Amino acid sequence: MAPSILVASLLLYFGLTAASPILARAPVDYAPVPATCPSTQLVRQAAGLSDAESDYISKRYAKASKSLEQWLKRIDESFDVGNGAGEGGWGKWNGKQPKAPMIALTSSGGGYRAMLSGAGVIKAFDERETDIDSGVKGLYQSLTYEAGLSGGGWLLSSIAGNNYPTISSLQTNLWETALMYNVLVPQVLLSSQAASVFADVVAAVDAKQDAGFPESIIDPWGRLLSYGLLYGPEGGIDTTISEITTYSNFTSSNAPYPIITALGVNRFEGICIPQPNATQYEFHPFEFGSWDEGVDAFVSSKYLGTPFSQGSPSGNCITNFDNLGYVLGTSSNVFGSTCGPIPAANITAVSSASTAGTLAALTAPGQPGVPESAIFAPFPNPFQNFDPSPLVAAQPTLELVDGGVGVAAQGSPIWPFINRPAIDVIIVNENSANTPNNFPNGTGIRNTYNAALAAGLSRMPAIPPAETFVAQQLNQKPTFFGCNSADTATIIWIPNYNYTFNSGQPTSKLQYEVNETQGMIANGVLIANYGGKEGWPLCLACGIMAKSGGNLPGGCAQCLEEYCFN
Repeated sequence: MAPSILVASLLLYFGLTAASPILARAPVDYAPVPATCPSTQLVRQAAGLSDAESDYISKRYAKASKSLEQWLKRIDESFDVGNGAGEGGWGKWNGKQPKAPMIALTSSGGGYRAMLSGAGVIKAFDERETDIDSGVKGLYQSLTYEAGLSGGGWLLSSIAGNNYPTISSLQTNLWETALMYNVLVPQVLLSSQAASVFADVVAAVDAKQDAGFPESIIDPWGRLLSYGLLYGPEGGIDTTISEITTYSNFTSSNAPYPIITALGVNRFEGICIPQPNATQYEFHPFEFGSWDEGVDAFVSSKYLGTPFSQGSPSGNCITNFDNLGYVLGTSSNVFGSTCGPIPAANITAVSSASTAGTLAALTAPGQPGVPESAIFAPFPNPFQNFDPSPLVAAQPTLELVDGGVGVAAQGSPIWPFINRPAIDVIIVNENSANTPNNFPNGTGIRNTYNAALAAGLSRMPAIPPAETFVAQQLNQKPTFFGCNSADTATIIWIPNYNYTFNSGQPTSKLQYEVNETQGMIANGVLIANYGGKEGWPLCLACGIMAKSGGNLPGGCAQCLEEYCFN
């Protein structure tokens, strides 16, 4: 590769010619800043949705229901959506007031494999896409919620953090170049052409530490990831997760509500690797927290980083801690699984540099590496001395890692949705690497089922063991779970499968040639379309509507017989 091409490409994707699709803003420092505390309550016990989320969901659900009605009618006019009265145009069925199914989508972890494959699924669902002919197009507009974890969190952050553009737009204007010349690759980051990026990341990390916040490898990790995911100066350095509430597609309720997940570790009790009952945390535009017993609380995302005691600020409030790059880096924090310090790479010898070692050098310039404490994503504990949170009340800091690591890792961010009983259907796009060739085998979703049983969460349908997935080849096709269970959500499980491209790429793969990015996304479109199988759009619609209470088209009986696991 000629240096001139590399320089031009680096200049392009480091933001020197890229324009933000939101609004041009003056760059702000990465460091959190003091702010006046509002008079409103900032910490609450997890007793239902916050007023802000509830208000958003009410408006979003009405729009999603109308979109679902339109999609169903395109597939088969005989879908019964009533007489047009009521929420989202839904009327009465059989003398009863129906409820349009509330639908959520999850995108699993799995690095860039998961991001690109999951992007293709969303592209197939999105009615705004003009270059594909998809029978499932319009389903994205029918979603009320969307969640991402790790690589799926990168995908969701890139969508929500850029005001919900199309996948085609992100692919062409950001990802193709960003993944080809990825600054996470030491040979790229340590090149002379990227010296300004290296310097900017060091300055950002230093500024945060100078503001009184501890060093962490997640700061440079999230900063460098953001160069390939977010528009704006220095990889969207001023983008926060709470800021999403000000974007036009959010204020107009045009987008599903985004949630990014991570796991807590309890090193204060000597536990480094997340266990099956590890606390599941959620980040979303309004709040951060957990439904799990022992935490059972949420805090305003905008004021993350504020010192709290007994649910109230114990000093000045802090803003800007909820940097979206730090959030997406936290959700993909695989470094915590090492449970030990990470030495800095020899940055004078590019051939000996590793990604983790280079991040260590960025975290503590001039030092031999980072200590064990700095491999976790630290968050000042908003639930300190808070009575509903006995598990963490004594901890000054929460330490978070990738939600897809640890013992009995789940991989897909289903947990938020089985804690929200209004959600009827969860579409689970699974891109984990459970097999030797990096495809799913059902292990993750089975682990979610076991964890839900242990926690007493009844909305999770029964899931068979991985051996059944493999024996019945469920891991190679869509499958519906919970079809005949009135008290659980329906899960529509759509796994990664290599229809036209080798989509089982290693999770560790950091560089994708343009044709690879294109191939992964195009294959993801086919994953959403079940490879173009005849009748799939109808069967997907039948699976969504099976428990809605309405009359189903005649073809649904055969669909449910084929796709429902019993």
